[in-house]
Amino acid sequence: MSRMRQLAVVVSSVALATGGLIVTTTGTAQAASCSQSYLPLQDAACQPGALNSAVSQSTIDSTICVSGYSSSIRPSTSYTNALKVKQIAEYGYSDTSTADYEEDHLIPLSLGGNPTSEQNLWPEPRYDVGGYTSADKDTVEYKLYQAVCAGTIQLAPAQQAIATDWTTALQAVGLS
Repeated sequence: MSRMRQLAVVVSSVALATGGLIVTTTGTAQAASCSQSYLPLQDAACQPGALNSAVSQSTIDSTICVSGYSSSIRPSTSYTNALKVKQIAEYGYSDTSTADYEEDHLIPLSLGGNPTSEQNLWPEPRYDVGGYTSADKDTVEYKLYQAVCAGTIQLAPAQQAIATDWTTALQAVGLS
């Protein structure tokens, strides 16, 4: 089997094992243009989500469920601010004030999201879009995190639900 074919099989297997999420440990180049038409969600073609390979169901008690874990792996603001400027342009936002956006992890660090992958970071508007704000997503993230650490739900379904549509993630895992 050729190297490329072997790689394709491995990537396909990983995608299947993670419910279709793209799993990367490093950032990759993004599309030149991302659509705002999905707001309050990200454009999944630009940010499909990416996982932190150090976090799995078997490691949650030594990673995400440890107090201070997310802050210990959070990327620097110099990294996220530069990425925010780049991605605001990619989304074509008319409001280019960086203060109006949170450079948000689609799959949050508290649920095993990759801290630095451009596939997992996007400029989420802080202002109301379609009846939702970034604060609403933060609430969903926290409820999923609490349920995962309490053992109420498994990690992978929580990751998949928030990456697919954070506005319906709680219902998708039976928490609402």
